[in-house]
Amino acid sequence: MFTQEQPRLRNWINGEFTNPVSATTDSPTTAYLPVTSPYNGKVIGHVPISTSLDVTQAVGAAHAAFPAWSSRTIKDRAAILLRFHALLTKHADQLADMVVLEHGKNKAEALASVLKGQETVEYALSLPQVVQGKMLEVSRGISCCDTRVPLGVVASVVPFNFPVMVPMWTLPIAIAMGNTMVLKPSEKVPFTMCKIVELLKEAGLPDGVVNLVHGTADAVNALIDHPDVKAVTFVGTSHIAEMVSQRCHRLNKRVLALGGAKNHMISAPDCSVEMTSTDVVNSYSGCSGQRCMAATVLLTIGHQQELVDKIVAKSESLKPGSKAGEVGPVIDQASVDKITRYINEAEASGAKILVDGRPWTKAHHEGYWVGPTVILHTNKADAALHDEIFGPVLSILAVQSAEEALAIENANPYGNAACIYTSSGATADHFIKRFSAGMCGVNIGVAVPREPFSFGGWNKSRFGSHCDITGDGGVEFFSLRRKVTTKWVPQENASWMS
Repeated sequence: MFTQEQPRLRNWINGEFTNPVSATTDSPTTAYLPVTSPYNGKVIGHVPISTSLDVTQAVGAAHAAFPAWSSRTIKDRAAILLRFHALLTKHADQLADMVVLEHGKNKAEALASVLKGQETVEYALSLPQVVQGKMLEVSRGISCCDTRVPLGVVASVVPFNFPVMVPMWTLPIAIAMGNTMVLKPSEKVPFTMCKIVELLKEAGLPDGVVNLVHGTADAVNALIDHPDVKAVTFVGTSHIAEMVSQRCHRLNKRVLALGGAKNHMISAPDCSVEMTSTDVVNSYSGCSGQRCMAATVLLTIGHQQELVDKIVAKSESLKPGSKAGEVGPVIDQASVDKITRYINEAEASGAKILVDGRPWTKAHHEGYWVGPTVILHTNKADAALHDEIFGPVLSILAVQSAEEALAIENANPYGNAACIYTSSGATADHFIKRFSAGMCGVNIGVAVPREPFSFGGWNKSRFGSHCDITGDGGVEFFSLRRKVTTKWVPQENASWMS
């Protein structure tokens, strides 16, 4: 399928690729969208625009598969995921190549994203040992126990920036807990998940347990509105995440919608200049800045010229390309336009462009390129200091005190992630206790928790459920608790026991 010249993708329903209902020979242009490679802008395939009819088919398959799947033991379900894990390892290089082609990551980043997805599969493999219920004699002759019960059909809507890793946040835990799933990948990067569902089938996953529906907003709305879909997860911008959450809430439907971020780094005067500069550059430019954990604002306490100079030098040494250490393109022309607009606006407001990534756009006649950019601000109101740009852009602002740095970080509405660079444990403790963020780092700009610790921010980076999306938060979201209180009447004649 993937090696064909500009293939037309199909939905995956009930264990096989299925043409969408909307795909007709009379009007192919209305049924498909082109998929382009960010490296050269060339069309590499076409993705169907599924309708509510396609969603109904997928949900129907998941609904039909649920009774048998949920009745299996969790150890039985985990055994299938163990085989899936082995297949992901076997095909990791191929999956990484697909991510490079359709998303634009460099090869090392793409492979790392596959392996990071594997970590959540590994956590799901531990669930037979993790999610046992509790039992306690709560009073004389009365005991209580609880067990976890799957929800039914769940939907997962995932973004373009991590074609393997983000779907793996939800899929392994959801199905290990006994749910069935309909997943909608981003229409910008649909290829990789098509390979993933084939691997799930090869691992022995029964037909209908995981289904794939391509499409845009109409498919998402149809999934939310379908009465047999019991829960929805979403990852994307905060604006859309809030809309998804509100739509689900109107239906009294369980929802966890992760949004955007504007993550702050604070450098104390005692930070290691060499380590901090390397980590800051990796944080803002890695994955071309297209990740919600990218830390893109650096607040220096005082003017730290040596640190700024190191960041500039290391940023200027970065090269475009797909090899390890190189910076890949951004996803599409709309992203290029958005990123350059923020740079232009900051420059017009008086900010100094220390490293300018805009020439990369002109130097590449094909594809969607913006190079690493470092902006030194003097105006706290600059939009680049506040808005999620989603590109390789670092904003630096010198502040006078720790209190001023914390005030700026605390005023950030997202509450996703924050980092302090320091050589002092006391300083680190002071900032960590005062950050307004769900994921915090000490000398680590991209402070992604590793399993078994769960992923999730606060405030406007998350809507709906209070749960995190991975780890024990995912277990809680994808299951209900059944509590049983038991009392037995003593037998009047129990002589047979003696």
